[in-house]
Amino acid sequence: MSGIFTMCCGALFLKIHYGQSVPKHSLLLLYWFAKIVEIDENNVIWMTFDPNREDYGSHYYHNSEGVLEELDGNNAYYTIGNLHQETSMQLPSYVSRPRTEYVGRNRDRIIIRVRIEHVYITQHYDMSENLGTEYDPYHTYRITINLMRQIREFSEYKVWTQISLKAQARHIPLNTDCKLSLLQISTRH
Repeated sequence: MSGIFTMCCGALFLKIHYGQSVPKHSLLLLYWFAKIVEIDENNVIWMTFDPNREDYGSHYYHNSEGVLEELDGNNAYYTIGNLHQETSMQLPSYVSRPRTEYVGRNRDRIIIRVRIEHVYITQHYDMSENLGTEYDPYHTYRITINLMRQIREFSEYKVWTQISLKAQARHIPLNTDCKLSLLQISTRH
């Protein structure tokens, strides 16, 4: 069984096994994204860049794998995070040229649903799995507005620290705000 999981609590988010189930670089990418968008008092996310112009290496995502729900004609998905695109050099250096221990194989991505209703982190399958460039539904997470707000409060130093401490992902106590934070919202067989 696979699925998309909703992450709305910072403690649960940090329990993801970075470097195993999700590339370590994902947190850097999500930290950057949380800082660059605007979130208003009605919990509406406003973009400060244009994915149609391929700002920050963004481009249209067809969802041909069916990882995410089908959209009506008023919405579209875009993906951000391909470091091999020329426009990705607009990203800050901690994302585009991260420290050696966070350099991945350029697999992690953010997927946004424009009129940003949902934000996801995901990754491509590993090359050894011979599945091409499809996204892995087992490692796709929907990020809530509350989590985006929490991540916005991180400092760049805290992002690096949280990623680098392996034990932290397993020993963060869950408070009452987190008890319903991880919900499986769709499944596949």
